[in-house]
Amino acid sequence: MNYHCASQQVWSTELPSDIIIEIGDISFRLHKFPLLNRSGLLKKMISKHQDEDGKDCILQLHDLSGGAKTFELVANFCYDVKIELNSQNVAALRCAAEQLCLSEDYFEGNLISQTENFLDKILGNWKDSMKVLKTCEDLLPLAEELHIVTRCINSLTMQVCSDSNLFGWPMPARSSVMRSDGSIFWNGIPTVEKPKAVESDWWYEESSKLCFPLYKRLIMSMESKGMKPENIAGSLMFYSKKYFRGLSRNSSFPDGTSLVNHPIVTASPSESEQAALLEEIVGLLPTQRGVNSTNFLLRLLQTAMILHASAACRDDLEKRIGAQLDEASLDDLLIPNFGYSVETLYDIDCIQRMLDHFMSTNHSAPAVSPSTVDETQLMDTISSLMTPLTMVAKLVDGYLSEVAPDANLKFTKFRSLADLVPEYARPSNDGIYRAIDIYLKSHPWLTECEREQLCQLINCQKLSPEACTHAAQNERLPLRFVVQVLFFEQLRLRASVAGWFFVSENIDNANGDLISPKTPERISEITQEVSDVTQPTGTEEMRLRVAELEKECMSMKQEIQKLGKPKSSWSSIICRRLNKLGLGSRSPNL
Repeated sequence: MNYHCASQQVWSTELPSDIIIEIGDISFRLHKFPLLNRSGLLKKMISKHQDEDGKDCILQLHDLSGGAKTFELVANFCYDVKIELNSQNVAALRCAAEQLCLSEDYFEGNLISQTENFLDKILGNWKDSMKVLKTCEDLLPLAEELHIVTRCINSLTMQVCSDSNLFGWPMPARSSVMRSDGSIFWNGIPTVEKPKAVESDWWYEESSKLCFPLYKRLIMSMESKGMKPENIAGSLMFYSKKYFRGLSRNSSFPDGTSLVNHPIVTASPSESEQAALLEEIVGLLPTQRGVNSTNFLLRLLQTAMILHASAACRDDLEKRIGAQLDEASLDDLLIPNFGYSVETLYDIDCIQRMLDHFMSTNHSAPAVSPSTVDETQLMDTISSLMTPLTMVAKLVDGYLSEVAPDANLKFTKFRSLADLVPEYARPSNDGIYRAIDIYLKSHPWLTECEREQLCQLINCQKLSPEACTHAAQNERLPLRFVVQVLFFEQLRLRASVAGWFFVSENIDNANGDLISPKTPERISEITQEVSDVTQPTGTEEMRLRVAELEKECMSMKQEIQKLGKPKSSWSSIICRRLNKLGLGSRSPNL
């Protein structure tokens, strides 16, 4: 293929071409003199390939930066045809000029100096700097050796990391002048619109268009210049969602296809290439707790499992998530089991490792000495630890309820996960009770001993009245646990009655003789009896104690009725509570 690159006035000289330069499958028929006058490389090559028979000299420049398109501009420059430099071609021309030795040694104002001067002018502009850097992707490593990449990255970093008030709005690619009356001249056009605030993520979209090696260089440069970790994490999140589309939506699909083979993901990169990219992104994430979204980290972890990323990458993500597990949501924790040997529907081992990390690193018991710390400081310390711990306890209880119906979930795995949360972290035990009840219902083959071991995780005193009512009628629960629930509920009712007695005494001393002076002592005895019930004992003995406590309860109801009509509302409330539990007028059906 013959390609005439020069303008018509060059070819109208009627001088036959005496040199052919081949680049790829394109041939340029040119003249030696203009090229010898400007290019040191072509001068050297022509001198070595002089044709003794007068045939054309044929040179090959297949490795020229920018290819035939860039050489056309170089040839025009050699023929003194004016070429237009812009952000899209200046990097390629600079590299080609370096290869062809278009320096000042051969011609004043040669192409090297012209491209360098143009780069100095445009690298202060964000958009132009980004375009130049983008074109450098195909010019490596020469663009790196000529420091074009470094200059672009330094320029972009300076513009992003500088105070927004210094370059602010509008963007550096535009220009505006504010007058004293507050109006703005926008490229010479007056307007009354006020400048808008610059969002901190304005650079995410443009930077995500870079290939990852250059993007990584840019992020590392920004981090070294003091860019906020939140912005670094935000940019990495934007970049990840662009190249791993499953991160912006659920990565499990109804048809069972994997993330890498799904139509929404670019099909060109191989699984190993995507895994390598993900590992690089994880390595760039800021290490500060709370900077990276827990939801995003969990999505990354799922993607790492699908792509079979390295164990080190998955372990890093699990530790990051574990450190801020209190910020996770239940839906995000339901990670499908992507292992080769799938035993359970969800990856429970992964959740257990993250929970282990959470409990071991951030939430050990506070080592505070009451003798050296005032009460306020002590309470603040406990509160700061309990708030995230309580949130994680609620999260784990909800997770256990979701995975409990899985028939393949083994007893040891379910119990070990539930046991990781300390008892004091659960203000209410309704959540763990619900999870255990669902598990017992889905696993009816459990032995009585295994059922009792699960119920040991429940503190009966922290069950709500509704949960107690349900437990008292739940045939799936061990008998010993049901009796404990009944005793603690009766103790709760008696404590409420006793408290009302004391309040009534303070209000009306005249009615004090209607109340037995032994009530407080009896309440203490009942407390001791309930404590004794928690110890292993025979079923018949339990029945007898329940009957005794029922009689005591009836006696206290009668004392309430003696107080007369003004206090009848309290009596009706207590009676309803007792009847609701089946303790008002009959023995509990054990």
